[in-house]
Amino acid sequence: MTAPGNLERVLARGDFAVTAECGPPRGADPESIRRKGGYLKGFVDAVNVTDNQTAVVRMSSMAGCVILKEMGFDPVLQMTVRDRNRIALQSDILGAAALGIRNILCLSGDHQSFGDHPEAKNVHDIDSIQLVDTVRTMCDEGRFLSGDEIKGRPELFIGCVENPFADPFEIRALRLAKKIRAGSRFVQTQCIFNVEKFARWMEMVRDLGLHEKAFILAGITPMKSPGMARYMKNSVPGMDVPDHLVERMASVPKERHWEEGIAICLETIEKVKAIKGVAGIHIMAIEWEGVVPEIVRKAGLETRS
Repeated sequence: MTAPGNLERVLARGDFAVTAECGPPRGADPESIRRKGGYLKGFVDAVNVTDNQTAVVRMSSMAGCVILKEMGFDPVLQMTVRDRNRIALQSDILGAAALGIRNILCLSGDHQSFGDHPEAKNVHDIDSIQLVDTVRTMCDEGRFLSGDEIKGRPELFIGCVENPFADPFEIRALRLAKKIRAGSRFVQTQCIFNVEKFARWMEMVRDLGLHEKAFILAGITPMKSPGMARYMKNSVPGMDVPDHLVERMASVPKERHWEEGIAICLETIEKVKAIKGVAGIHIMAIEWEGVVPEIVRKAGLETRS
């Protein structure tokens, strides 16, 4: 049996985990990934590599994960069902395991109409919950979806995403329960700005005992400007940015926008750390990976194993 990856070890020990996100470039230059990795080195337990986020063509998550693994990171392969059928998905799962990637995050993927190829056909042969179950079946049972035996089963730490803020709010914890039953062992949430609503969601999660079945990492995103705050509030589906935070960002001089965004981010981390059942944070500093060390240091989370 292959030894577990760093993220799984940290969470299993009960340590408060820190993960971050690395967006691949819109080109073939690996130095972009290495540069972003350089910012994160020594500050995170694992790094997600996004899979054509916002439905825009980028370097593959698989390639980004390999580059980061060569740098000593424990990468998290993000895999969407938007672009692949079950044959391609299972093939990439085998490939990731063969390359020594230990973590996989299963997602639906942003609709192609939001990206640079709106005429592209989505696939959605299976949904994200079925993808979780597919990975579990391959890892635990050593079988493909066809029922055929796998010669050399993969070993992967399976994750999913969840949005505590999407409507209808009352079913969000129940939806997470389905993903955990399917095989998810860690969860990364949507960006949290409305901490009070997140705390109510976590209460429902605890009522179902889900925090004892999977590790929940709270999504954290620093805001760069009032414009970014307004865009996320008004234009990003499922995002909940309270008015008082938009007003707070707008109330400071332009040269202090980043400083205020980081301050809000740090306050959010402190609040979510105090919520029972939160096992770590996932920092999504969108095209701002260089700020992660400052956030981690100021949050008192700098010591990484």
